[in-house]
Amino acid sequence: MRPINTTIIDIRDETPSVRSFVLDLSLDFTPGQYVMVWIRGVDEIPMSLSDSNMITVQEVGDATSALFRLGVGDTIGIRGPYGNGFKTHDPVLIVAGGVGAAPLAPLAEKVYEMGYDVLTLLGARTRSELLFQQRFSDAGEVMIATDDGSAGFHGRVTELLDDVTNRHIYACGPEPMMYALMRMLNDQELKRAWFSLHRYIKCGIGVCGACCIDPGGYRVCKDGPVFCGVELVDSEFGRYKRGADGVRS
Repeated sequence: MRPINTTIIDIRDETPSVRSFVLDLSLDFTPGQYVMVWIRGVDEIPMSLSDSNMITVQEVGDATSALFRLGVGDTIGIRGPYGNGFKTHDPVLIVAGGVGAAPLAPLAEKVYEMGYDVLTLLGARTRSELLFQQRFSDAGEVMIATDDGSAGFHGRVTELLDDVTNRHIYACGPEPMMYALMRMLNDQELKRAWFSLHRYIKCGIGVCGACCIDPGGYRVCKDGPVFCGVELVDSEFGRYKRGADGVRS
């Protein structure tokens, strides 16, 4: 698929380090799916959809820095949506860390509209970095955790986890956070837990193998980025990282 040219029609500063870019096209997507974003002359990178016409971005590298330099009226290329999104079940427990809240906010809104019971555990380094708190609050109960204690519980968001009986768990955030969450769950809970992985994705359609994970060879771009917990127990998830060339680091 060739990129579709799209114009940025609005830019929203969500936190000091995160911006949302609203586009002049609306995509039919499942929460958890992503698009390939082409920043001309720089790179093409995967971005989760935070709404049908919006991507939410943290400035962390050359491509995202170039995206942050764009303004309303500038254009980018979009391919997708790609990958598998979240499968919905009631009741819902969302565990969101940092910019990982981006693909989870539309999930919360979708299942709330379906009449599901939604509880969100929302974490960030500090109060000002809490992302989409109002969107989650509009969809159900929210519990807050910050690393510095400036809002809510003083500590990691996974420390808010208590009774998950019968809840279906949906997580996205830093991999160490998600790995800690996975290790807290028993075998039955892992069968109803879903994790959204971040890997270097190049083609987006499952042919190049750049985003494969050990040992099963799952392609994060096509078999994921959302995986059931039982698929990740014996994988590289949470154990080591890979560079852009796929080599372990």
